Amino acid sequence: MNKSILVFLISTAIVFSFGVIMVFNTTSAEVLNKSLEVSTHSGLIKQLIYAFIGLSLGVCVFIIGYEKILKMSPLLLGLCVLTLILVFVPKIGQSINGAKRWIGFAKYTIQPSEFAKYIIPMFFIYKKTETYSIDFVTFIKILTILSIPILLILLEPDTGSTIIILTTFIAVFFLTRIKVLYWGVPLLVLFLVGATLAYNMNHVRNRITVYMHPERDIKGKGHQPYQAKIAVGSGKFMGRGLGESLQKLDYLPEARNDYIAAIYAEETGFLGISVLVALYLSMAVSGFYIASKSIDKRGFYLASLITFLISFQAFLNLGVVSNLLPSKGVTLPFFSQGGTSLIVNIIGVSLLISIAAKNRKKWENIKEKS
Repeated sequence: MNKSILVFLISTAIVFSFGVIMVFNTTSAEVLNKSLEVSTHSGLIKQLIYAFIGLSLGVCVFIIGYEKILKMSPLLLGLCVLTLILVFVPKIGQSINGAKRWIGFAKYTIQPSEFAKYIIPMFFIYKKTETYSIDFVTFIKILTILSIPILLILLEPDTGSTIIILTTFIAVFFLTRIKVLYWGVPLLVLFLVGATLAYNMNHVRNRITVYMHPERDIKGKGHQPYQAKIAVGSGKFMGRGLGESLQKLDYLPEARNDYIAAIYAEETGFLGISVLVALYLSMAVSGFYIASKSIDKRGFYLASLITFLISFQAFLNLGVVSNLLPSKGVTLPFFSQGGTSLIVNIIGVSLLISIAAKNRKKWENIKEKS
């Protein structure tokens, strides 16, 4: 158990270190275009501040323990809904590129939907393990409660987070052995409603069109995926060399955020991106191994949830960067510049460590008794 959590932490630390280097790398390139408006260290400092906040909260979460955190999930869900409502309140919520997803504090922002990715399925896990079994009526009641924050996220609009949450639900339903008849039909209805709402949103239709034919709108929505393909392709096998990217020179917007892996691929090539994928695979394997060794069901469900969320978001981001998937606005865990995402994922790792530590104590107690 110690080895598995050590592997997970080392892999995470390496990914974060690579990410910090790339954030500094891309930020310094912006200075060439904006002169004194941007500090070469602004992105780096911001990322390190968010990391410090995440580590501080992570220590608190570890001390509290995952069992108490799960019991607090109803309260956390209520706070999550409140913050999701606040993004629509003028002067509190911030709108960027037409989307209202952030709450602003001076120069820093918090994205409530990132917390929702963890809290919503955690609430379901808590409710499921509170009773031995859930009948259909109880199941629908739980889904009705959880549909409130999901609809708020969809209205922001944040289709990427909505897709992640719904996909996570499917994984959690399988893990908790909920009858397919219970969740299959409601999820299908929710999917159809969500798909209908999403299709009627211009930005969603535009993204689908851009995904199919990015060259049709190179100066608009197709610019990022088109330039990302150029960045990834020009890296070839060994890459241009660290700091030698051309696309980061304002050719590729969001170079520090959603598309930072494209700059990384350009500078380190196929070899570098293979190492990055291997690190995420290492995190996935060690995370699921920790889950498999959990004695109690709550630990198993929560460890599986955390590992799935980190792995699935990495898959989505790298899929978008390689143009295998349409753009979804999903950050690369521990790598992209995204303060709330970094904080939440660090807290997730703290919960995973808490589960591993609890399991170790239980195994030691069993050995002593035997």
